[in-house]
Amino acid sequence: MSEKNIVTYTREELDKLPSKTDWKRLETLTDEDIAKAVADDPDAAPIDLDWSDAELWIPISKKAVSLRIDNDVLEFFRASGRGYQTRMNAVLRQYMAHKINKKKRA
Repeated sequence: MSEKNIVTYTREELDKLPSKTDWKRLETLTDEDIAKAVADDPDAAPIDLDWSDAELWIPISKKAVSLRIDNDVLEFFRASGRGYQTRMNAVLRQYMAHKINKKKRA
């Protein structure tokens, strides 16, 4: 991304931009209205997630490499959009973890 694509606005300029949000209706919503809207939304994520088994993962630094990959594999990951290289790395990391765990059990 080049700097020519970056646009900055002052708070006053942002306030003057048109909005599709019905702010008056939004300000009158009660907690119960919001809870019902979330409950009725099929795409809403559950808000009572259990994080007790969550693990902190601190990413390690990455190294740029040249890698030969089958074209269909590359296109599969590219088709998923931005971040496809990160997803490829995640797949490789899971494979690595599986192999390491398999060795430990042997």
